[in-house]
Amino acid sequence: MRCIFLPLWALLALPIPALAQSQCGGADAPCELEGGTYHLRLPDGWPNGFDAAAELPVLIFYHGHRGTGRPILGNGGLATDFAANGYVLVAPNGVALQDDGPQSYPARDGSPRDDVAFTLAMLDDLAARVPIDRDRIYASGFSAGGSMAWLMACEAGEHLAGMVSVAGALRAPNGTECAGLEGLPILQVHGFADLQVPFEGRAIRDWHQGSLWDSLGYALARNACRTHPDTVEIGERFRLRDWDASCAGAPVRLAVHDGAHGLPQGWTAMARGFFEALR
Repeated sequence: MRCIFLPLWALLALPIPALAQSQCGGADAPCELEGGTYHLRLPDGWPNGFDAAAELPVLIFYHGHRGTGRPILGNGGLATDFAANGYVLVAPNGVALQDDGPQSYPARDGSPRDDVAFTLAMLDDLAARVPIDRDRIYASGFSAGGSMAWLMACEAGEHLAGMVSVAGALRAPNGTECAGLEGLPILQVHGFADLQVPFEGRAIRDWHQGSLWDSLGYALARNACRTHPDTVEIGERFRLRDWDASCAGAPVRLAVHDGAHGLPQGWTAMARGFFEALR
């Protein structure tokens, strides 16, 4: 992040969060707290052009296996559909499962860090730096990060306004009753040809990538939705199965695309539209 030097009078005129946020978060200087680090990207044009009293919505994005949170600082869909529309993007870095190993999110028993607790601590740290809206915090992630988004929603959904998982599902066996899914809008984006995280799940050494149907089953049960979708829509890019009218709680959506294990074009615009249509 570029260093900007301001005269003392200008520093005193800035709100405390604006001063705090400049100290970390960039690609080469992630914010640090006990247990790990995270990257952040502030909304385009912030704070100029924003109401000084406005609290900002937040999208948490968990990276995939062997990734880091750094790429959210780029100019992909997360930037154009979220940062450009007033959201704070925040991406925690996973932990190495072994010494000098790749960073990831186990999202199951045996993780060297309680990633749910770390996420909540990260949000507290973020709130000390930037004015955030606690009622508009969304969780997302890809692959192992998508599994982590499910775990965060299951265990701490009361802290979220919605969750979107891309190519991830709960691990098996699932160690949580997923009480946090009650009243929480859920969007699952998945590739029809995904064999890395197949719909049915798969065994991986001594653990199991869980079935996507089981994960959706928790969401449907917690929101008292009927078993089959209320509507089905076949679009040019996504095939949508929506549970909404039958749900006593929040809606659940499955969006299937023709690709394999990846982030399909257009998922960020769909995700933001899904969440904002509920407000």
